[in-house]
Amino acid sequence: MKIISVIVPCFNEEESLGIFYKTTLECISKISNYNFEFVFVDDGSTDNTLAILEELSKKDSRILYFSFSRNFGKESAMYAGLKNASGDFAVFMDADLQDPPSLLPEMINAIENEGYDCVATRRVERKGEPVIRSFFARRFYKLINKISDIEIMDGARDFRLMTRQVVDSILELTEYHRFSKGIFDWIGYKTKWIDYQNLERVAGTTKWSFWKLFKYAIEGIVAFTTMPLKVASFFGMIISLISFISLVFVVVRRLIFGDPVGGWASIVSILLAVSGIQLICVGVMGEYLSKTYMETKRRPLYFIKSTNKKARK
Repeated sequence: MKIISVIVPCFNEEESLGIFYKTTLECISKISNYNFEFVFVDDGSTDNTLAILEELSKKDSRILYFSFSRNFGKESAMYAGLKNASGDFAVFMDADLQDPPSLLPEMINAIENEGYDCVATRRVERKGEPVIRSFFARRFYKLINKISDIEIMDGARDFRLMTRQVVDSILELTEYHRFSKGIFDWIGYKTKWIDYQNLERVAGTTKWSFWKLFKYAIEGIVAFTTMPLKVASFFGMIISLISFISLVFVVVRRLIFGDPVGGWASIVSILLAVSGIQLICVGVMGEYLSKTYMETKRRPLYFIKSTNKKARK
């Protein structure tokens, strides 16, 4: 009988874990011909998340938990979950139940009977999400799809079911700075998309602030496109051309009219503008350089402090 690994990254989810476990059990109990295992990854929680996972694992032998030595981020937790999942299929789910377990039968059917390698989900609307966050999220999807070779569906969730072949392909990408939404598309494979309405958290509060989402967006752009570097070069050439034309104009005007060019305020303004653009360009290059620097260190993505099973090498 085939095994489905349910991978659940957790960070301070003490209020929602019990509800998630009970709700998911009710859903998978209706799915026959498959065995399930749960792979919970505690991403350095500071509440009682780990204690709850320990209690649940004593009651259900299908539960594996891995607790990080500190908060390494959701991307590292997702990678750890995949690395320690033994199932023929693996599915990512959030503990807050914004990923409805009721979709699992449809997802399984798409892989088993429709020939798909992966089944992904997307929210068709962002009801309940702050307006500003929704606005910038949509702008991000449009931007990255235009400037990179990957295509990320607007509203895409990490909630997706994958075959073992897809899982193994993801595990081959061991980069330190990870952007899974881009990785899912980059590796290819035949994917089916399922739309669903946005669901509110069953308990607790979101751990994603606007600033964290902004940094995550920068990670995605830097990881999957070099367009910002090309834009910086373009600005450099345009400014150089404008500067050359301005220099010719000043010299010709002085030679023909003998009229010195005044306007020190405008000159200072131009210098400040050019300096600002230069700093932006240097910052863009620095961002790529810093990512390269971190990759060359070859640091582990995480450290496991405690688990009820030895982590696989």
